[in-house]
Amino acid sequence: MSNLATLAQRLGLSEASAVLREALTHSSYAAEHAAVSNERLEFLGDAVVDLAIADHIVHHFPDYNEGEASVLRSRVVNEAALADAARRLELGRVLRVGRGVVKENGLERDSLLADAFEAVVAALYVDQGFAPAKDFVLEILAPALEVASRSASTLDAKTRLRQWADATGLGAPSYDVVAVGPSHDVVFEATVTVGGFHASGSGRSKKRAEASAAEKLWEECADA
Repeated sequence: MSNLATLAQRLGLSEASAVLREALTHSSYAAEHAAVSNERLEFLGDAVVDLAIADHIVHHFPDYNEGEASVLRSRVVNEAALADAARRLELGRVLRVGRGVVKENGLERDSLLADAFEAVVAALYVDQGFAPAKDFVLEILAPALEVASRSASTLDAKTRLRQWADATGLGAPSYDVVAVGPSHDVVFEATVTVGGFHASGSGRSKKRAEASAAEKLWEECADA
């Protein structure tokens, strides 16, 4: 069985599904072959994944307030977790990408894989509706959700880092963010500095990049 057939079977979609093919078409490939990219499906899938996890949290964590629920969701719906899900589905084997992406080993990038996962979720949503899409999201993200729900702290990374910096008298964290890559596949890279400490992180938005950097620095400082 081919990699595409295996994925289609896992999703319950036809291997010949047009929407699945679109979900697996990166903008770099689309530009080279006059095809439709997965960008619109990625946009839709982002919302479907968010809703699926939010709905689950509301029904299974009734004691969580809005802030705690938001933090739990952010720990599950983030670039790293979605990229990990894409790797477990082996999406890199079936994604159609342009020559430049192949040359630069772009299929290893978290941003590209996370977007592909969201696009695939959208394909399932378009073909079968929200319920199957939600079940699939929860099945794939269950490990990340389990780990996140066991965490003792409900504070987001930037808040924890700021509180640690205040407590140690180092002053407020400062963030430096730059955009890297072409406009159709931009990635933000952030560096956070507190006193003599610093760490870097990346993400598809400035907010995600800053949160990634803050998480890394807070973990380093907490273990020091």
